[in-house]
Amino acid sequence: MSAEPRDRQKTLALRTQLIGSSCKLFFPEDPVKIIRAKGQYMYDEHGNEYLDCIGNVAHVGHCHPEVVRAAHQQNLMLNTNTRYLHDNLVDYAQRLSKTLPEKLCIFYFVNSGSEANDLALRLARQYTKHEDIIVLDDAYHGHLTSLIDISPYKFRNLEGQKEWVHVAPLPDTYRGLYREDHKDPGTAYANEVKKIIDQAQQKSRKFAAFFMESLPSVAGQIIPPPGYFQKAAEHIRNAGGVFVADEIQVGFGRVGKCFWAFQLLGDDFVPDIVTMGKPIGNGHPVSCVATTKEIAEAFSATGVEYFNTFGGNPVSCAIGLTVLDIIEKEQLQIHAFQVGSFLMELLNQQKMRHPLIGDVRGVGLFIGVDLVQDQEKRSPATKEAEFIITRLKQEFIILSTDGPGRNVLKFKPPLCFSAKDAELVVDKLDKILTELEKGNV
Repeated sequence: MSAEPRDRQKTLALRTQLIGSSCKLFFPEDPVKIIRAKGQYMYDEHGNEYLDCIGNVAHVGHCHPEVVRAAHQQNLMLNTNTRYLHDNLVDYAQRLSKTLPEKLCIFYFVNSGSEANDLALRLARQYTKHEDIIVLDDAYHGHLTSLIDISPYKFRNLEGQKEWVHVAPLPDTYRGLYREDHKDPGTAYANEVKKIIDQAQQKSRKFAAFFMESLPSVAGQIIPPPGYFQKAAEHIRNAGGVFVADEIQVGFGRVGKCFWAFQLLGDDFVPDIVTMGKPIGNGHPVSCVATTKEIAEAFSATGVEYFNTFGGNPVSCAIGLTVLDIIEKEQLQIHAFQVGSFLMELLNQQKMRHPLIGDVRGVGLFIGVDLVQDQEKRSPATKEAEFIITRLKQEFIILSTDGPGRNVLKFKPPLCFSAKDAELVVDKLDKILTELEKGNV
């Protein structure tokens, strides 16, 4: 830590000098300097309190005292790698297994969502002996080279699409190929996956996996239509591949109705691999891959050891166990459902009042507000969205945008976000939308 506090401009000057310019700041024209946080609130150097509507990493709340205590107590005793026996590792794996379908019973612990998805890619390829991957349009799965290759959100601005990567249409029933008026959009979008497979197989391509966020987030807070997962999984499995559910943004009770977002589809859908990250450690770098015995055994059959120096260390596992304890003890999954439903209700009321709001979609505390310039054309209101998040920041509310048009206001707050917080945000949003529509800006 620095010997004495710096003012914001000095910190910004040092960051500009020392940190790569591709590492972006929120509100780059007037960045916020945050020096502490608690629960769903963050505080700048002047003591101003900001409501955090996007801090999905601080899943059970910023600096939760029980998480801090668990990390400190384990650090006082031991932190080492997994080549020694330690109860925290097996206790944590056992606890996670109780939240998942029985089939997903083998765990690998790593340090980030990117590491988890990279390992999932390796597992899928080793198990199937195939190379090709299907991903959704505008998907993002991580910052490693292997994951940039399967993230259209990134690779389209870099080296482009690899021959072994196949991009399926985003199952977006608001702005996509098949919309809410289609009689069965789930089947229609899954048939697009089947078309991709059929065309690729004619060129002798073989599929390892279909990678998909259970609820696409960077793509615009998308809620896939019923039946899509089951049918898409059937198509990829018939082609010899596996289904990877990326739960890095949406797992651990965020969706409210269930613990994992893929469980929204019912008990008849079970992925072959599930990846976890972000909320798993409440800000501590830990992540995980869960898979089947068959896939794990195929991975081990190479004879090559999988070793991750920090993955699954005693401190990480102590924190992970504590996060699970807090979710259960504070009933945060039920809370996410109740507060999320209330927030959706308030936002839908605003949709009736403001033509800038084209769509409100979400589940639990995963919600998107799609802003449009024209209700019929559904053209993205990008500039308006940027204006709104800037104005909200002036009201000490931190919100951000997602989607290809950067026009979807995204809500992914810590799960302790309250009904009172929801009312505050929507009240401020109402006033800002009114300003915009009256042209008073």
